[in-house]
Amino acid sequence: MAFAVTSSSSKAISGYGFAFSSSSSESKVSQIGSFRLLERPQVASTIVSKRRVSVKPVNAEPKRNDSVVPLAATIVAPEVEERAEVEDFEQLAKELEHASPLEIMDKALKKFGNDIAIAFSGAEDVALIEYAHLTGRPFRVFSLDTGRLNPETYQLFDKVEKHYGIHIEYMFPDAVEVQGLVRSKGLFSFYEDGHQECCRVRKVRPLRRALKGLRAWITGQRKDQSPGTRSEIPVVQVDPVFEGLDGGTGSLVKWNPVANVQGSDVWNFLRAMNVPVNTLHSQGYISIGCEPCTRPVLPGQHEREGRWWWEDAKAKECGLHKGNIKQEDGVQLNGNGAAPAAADIFNSQNLVTLSRTGIENLARLENRQEPWLVVLYAPWCQFCQALEGSYVELADKLAGSGVKVGKFRADGDEKEYAKRELQLESFPTILFFPKHSSKAIKYPTEKRDVDSLMAFVNALR
Repeated sequence: MAFAVTSSSSKAISGYGFAFSSSSSESKVSQIGSFRLLERPQVASTIVSKRRVSVKPVNAEPKRNDSVVPLAATIVAPEVEERAEVEDFEQLAKELEHASPLEIMDKALKKFGNDIAIAFSGAEDVALIEYAHLTGRPFRVFSLDTGRLNPETYQLFDKVEKHYGIHIEYMFPDAVEVQGLVRSKGLFSFYEDGHQECCRVRKVRPLRRALKGLRAWITGQRKDQSPGTRSEIPVVQVDPVFEGLDGGTGSLVKWNPVANVQGSDVWNFLRAMNVPVNTLHSQGYISIGCEPCTRPVLPGQHEREGRWWWEDAKAKECGLHKGNIKQEDGVQLNGNGAAPAAADIFNSQNLVTLSRTGIENLARLENRQEPWLVVLYAPWCQFCQALEGSYVELADKLAGSGVKVGKFRADGDEKEYAKRELQLESFPTILFFPKHSSKAIKYPTEKRDVDSLMAFVNALR
């Protein structure tokens, strides 16, 4: 990960594999990490900030050039005077709830100065850099180079550096870890056993190393990006997952200036300010990540549906913002837990609700009296919710046509059966059961408008 500074006179201090820029003469000593339990205590909404006034020890030795000084060499410790300042970021978030992104960005940069940096993924979060530029304050930018980004993303990095006169620094995954993963499981193991392991190696661990050199970071998270997991993002918070420069739980602050902004408004801002953007956006990409795990979305699809499309909607997070993921009781992020309480969907007098016995009987029949179209769904899935209007309209149009339209709730206890017998890979899955064949035909595309669905039915009935 890396940081870009708008001032060319800043002094670079190396640490954790990337450069830090600092206008202060006070040196920063990186904390040597220690082992911690996986289960973390609940993070408080306040941070106690300790300002240290250094007193030079008597007969102090000249400063060593070594990046790591053995503990035994630090016999004489300087005395310090400490003054504690309590920051209530939960209260600050309430105060800034209706503030503009520019105001929030200015507040963040003013408060943390050289100890804060913008996380830039190469997508529409370039808006964060524009907001920082408009404040007139120095700012830093960092990015994760996973080694599997699209060429267009690298091209955007170059354009952004030239446009703003900055240098983005990058964090890379550990070469030994990547080598071990690829040699043992291949280049595309995430298609078979999920993306979490690859993201952990290529994204989460490099991010963790980078944030250990900061006291705050700025992200482009928005509530509307993933209603199922990001709907409660505050504009500022104590980071509940990662640690900052001082170490320990609660040592890092996370700013989300565009949390309350709609995606369409972000794009209106980018166009108005003539900001360079990723050319993939003009090809149907909205949410952009690594090349193998990102694809364009179609009209009517949610932007996150272009990410990890072979997995359930609840699994569409890489781990960088784990602390902001909204988890409902009884639901696991991999989509394999019990289904949460949710109002049922696809309700119409022209839709047949199939039980487990009903779908089993339908699947076994070789000579059906009429063909069936059935959606496998989970009512909590936002992609199923997005399909509801088109599917109900289709059912109404097919009423009396000789094609039965049904639905089968395939989450919770029914999920394993649906995966094994009904070709379920992700929600929603649409199946057509022909009149004279026992084998169901899976709807092959993600064009879920009424006309596309009707064309599929007409081609098979």
